[in-house]
Amino acid sequence: MTQSSDLHTALMGELLEDAALDLQQLAQACCVEPGWVVERVEAGLLQAVPGEPGQWRFASASLVRARRLCHLEQTFDAVPELAALTTDLIEEVAQLRQRLRAAGLDD
Repeated sequence: MTQSSDLHTALMGELLEDAALDLQQLAQACCVEPGWVVERVEAGLLQAVPGEPGQWRFASASLVRARRLCHLEQTFDAVPELAALTTDLIEEVAQLRQRLRAAGLDD
């Protein structure tokens, strides 16, 4: 196994056990510096359990959102706010599709 897949496996195990990541774990899972995460939380682009930055906890949904933000910023050279808006739209489309499936209206 590579170091990256070892980290991924370890983090996924922690997510399943604790259902939350700390600041350092979230940053590592996204391959970014903790400051990147802090900036997005302070700008309201990522959700964290309130507290001091070093004590924040992040739900698994925040991991998915942070990875998506990072991907959009890096791939398209998007500013954080644009990446967040795009992420919001992607999440909303996914929720609407879920509702359609639940209502039996997906074709």
